[in-house]
Amino acid sequence: MRLNKLSGAFVRSAAYERRFLVKNPWDLSMVVWIPLATVLLIWWIFSHIQITDLPIGVMDKDGGPVANTAVRYLEANPNLTVKQLYHSPAAVEAALLQRDVYAVVIIPENFSRNISSSKPAPIVLQVNAQYGTHSGIIQTSVQSVIGTLSAGVEIQRLVKKGMAPSQAAIAYSPIGIQRISLFNAATDYQQFLASTVIPALLHILAMVIGATTIGRELRDKKIGFWYDYINNDNPDLTSSQNSKAMTALTSTEENKTFIEDNKPRRASVLVLLFGLLGKYFWPMLAYSVWSVLALWLATSQQAIAISSIIATYLGLVLLMMLSFWLGAIFTLTSFSLRMGLSSTGFISAPSYAFAGVTFPYIAISENAQHWSDALPLTHYLKLHIAQLQMQAPVAISLPIVYGLTLATIVTMFIAALLSKRALAHPERWGAR
Repeated sequence: MRLNKLSGAFVRSAAYERRFLVKNPWDLSMVVWIPLATVLLIWWIFSHIQITDLPIGVMDKDGGPVANTAVRYLEANPNLTVKQLYHSPAAVEAALLQRDVYAVVIIPENFSRNISSSKPAPIVLQVNAQYGTHSGIIQTSVQSVIGTLSAGVEIQRLVKKGMAPSQAAIAYSPIGIQRISLFNAATDYQQFLASTVIPALLHILAMVIGATTIGRELRDKKIGFWYDYINNDNPDLTSSQNSKAMTALTSTEENKTFIEDNKPRRASVLVLLFGLLGKYFWPMLAYSVWSVLALWLATSQQAIAISSIIATYLGLVLLMMLSFWLGAIFTLTSFSLRMGLSSTGFISAPSYAFAGVTFPYIAISENAQHWSDALPLTHYLKLHIAQLQMQAPVAISLPIVYGLTLATIVTMFIAALLSKRALAHPERWGAR
């Protein structure tokens, strides 16, 4: 088949899609404004890169000097802020239920006296463990504060017995631990969450666009006219055939234009392939730009090798393209835009939960691991984290780039074959 015919199918399909987007602002918003707002909004939400000043309460039943020191240490911890001092269990329960505080530290009666008498003096921490991230930070911080206070008390006791302060510190804790954070040492939640949530949301939007772009042609029974237009070697829109096709294709519900079409088509797969590439050209172009923006935000504060950035960008663009084709496949398989959108939501919406970012991949069940391995977002995020957060050698992530490339090519041809099948069955056009 002549290359001119295929390139003509691409250009005419892209021109049609441009006219449609200009006349339909909601569809244009899905391509331009909604993803842009999503990227900027998520980055703004996580602009406070660290979790600090989590509100806790204190119920001091002792009031002694050591208890007062404990309260001051809790307030000095950067992760905590003592929001309120409580005097009754009912007030503590109400504060926890209303989420005024996420935890309450209870200092028991005779706390200072028990310490002076070398008796056990436990401090009670009641924490709302429903919020895993909050409770984990609070428990670690409170444990650190109480450990520091306990060490100070014990070292003072040993010094009073005549031991040198340095020996007392060693005697209290002869074995220490040196913690070395290899990656994301600053616990930057913007790097940890925002930079991975943005590709996940773009993946969802891209699949929705993939389903609706071809799905509306099936729903409105215009897929036959669309193929006739892109398959016509004469791009002159003034000809009667092209004029009729364009009238059917670009009309909207507002002008009530409708042309009945129940004729099956024997379509060329290559023409359909290039036509689909033209149809998705504008979304691909726009989401390539949003991918640049997302990666610029994720890397602007870090020194990352250009090869890692390029590999991550290629992976993200391939993920977007794969998302478009998957959305189209779900719609074309069912001949229904509604089913296509439902399928894309079922696949893409929970995919972030299976990707191993917020919940360890090795901790999920074997069946869930199989499902995670089938999702393209899982593999992209492995590449993303390895290159942008762990700064691993590019060679480690190249198999993922190759796999996404192969999957994109395969799904692109499947979408073309399913479009050919759809053109051969006009009786199934028009399903919602």
